[in-house]
Amino acid sequence: MNAAAAGYAMPPEWAPQEAVWLSWPVDDPRHWGGAKKDLMWSKFAEIAAGISRFEPVRINAPGADHAAIAAACNRAKAVPERVELFDHPHNDVWCRDHGPIFVKHHGTGDTAVTDWGFNAWGGKFPPWDLDDAIPSRVAAALGKRLFKQDMILEGGAIEINGTGQLLTTEAVLLNPNRNPHLGREEIEQRLRDGLGVSEILWLKQGIEGDDTDGHIDDLARFVDEETILACIDLSGTTENRKVLANNLGRLRDFQSPKKRPFEIIEIPLPEACEVPGWRLPVLPASYVNFLIVNGGVLVPTFRQGRNDDRALGMIRELLPGREVVGIDCLDLVEEGGTLHCISQQQPA
Repeated sequence: MNAAAAGYAMPPEWAPQEAVWLSWPVDDPRHWGGAKKDLMWSKFAEIAAGISRFEPVRINAPGADHAAIAAACNRAKAVPERVELFDHPHNDVWCRDHGPIFVKHHGTGDTAVTDWGFNAWGGKFPPWDLDDAIPSRVAAALGKRLFKQDMILEGGAIEINGTGQLLTTEAVLLNPNRNPHLGREEIEQRLRDGLGVSEILWLKQGIEGDDTDGHIDDLARFVDEETILACIDLSGTTENRKVLANNLGRLRDFQSPKKRPFEIIEIPLPEACEVPGWRLPVLPASYVNFLIVNGGVLVPTFRQGRNDDRALGMIRELLPGREVVGIDCLDLVEEGGTLHCISQQQPA
């Protein structure tokens, strides 16, 4: 029996949470180790500490690193009793994509884990076998029911409003590097069966520099059932301007659960973040890659005072009653993502 048939559905991110999961940086000189290790460990500790102010943070990491991780979190002034370490080795840090996608039972309120296939965004960054095993490890550690899903899916590719609608992109879910044996209708049915949704809303593609081929969590996010915060590009010089204009047109054509157009709020991307000689000529920096937690929102910033302040102010207005916390993510986005990409919420 699939998750939907068993009475489960994925809650929206603003629903009450039990915890947020992270996968701690591995000591890999290609990305997170070597000269970058201290910088990345301190950044993850800062993020873990920020989450711990609001709720528990649960961390996947090899057991041998647990003492050092706990010490790093203590230095960052994390709430000690809200930092929980699990002996779950992994290949990379992008827990949104390889981690468990939780669903909740309509009647009992019990939560369960859905375990989708993971192939490192179409086989781009081997190995990924340990990442692919994380959902089943988490389910076992928590004693949760596990629903295995016969499809490659990353959590950053989907956005849920909690009333049956799911937002995604053709560039990712219809990409032959994910599920070449599945057509659009088959993919839509698997999403309905696995996540308890009823309607799939398709955007076209994503922003420059995105290793994922175009995840939705850099493009457009639900902030409530009928409101979408959508990126635009004011530069007028990049490919992003055309891509985001196309996406905006599609968003305006969609209808909310009440059969009326969504309220679309436009938020500009930061100015282009570039690192000369780096593998990504333009970094996929986006203010909508925020993480909603209990009573708060953690928002990526990029050392662009005026742009950062505008984004923080907009999100503060759209999510009243939550404390909005900006976290400098310029170093983190060099590796291809920010706060939403490295985290995965566990509903209460």
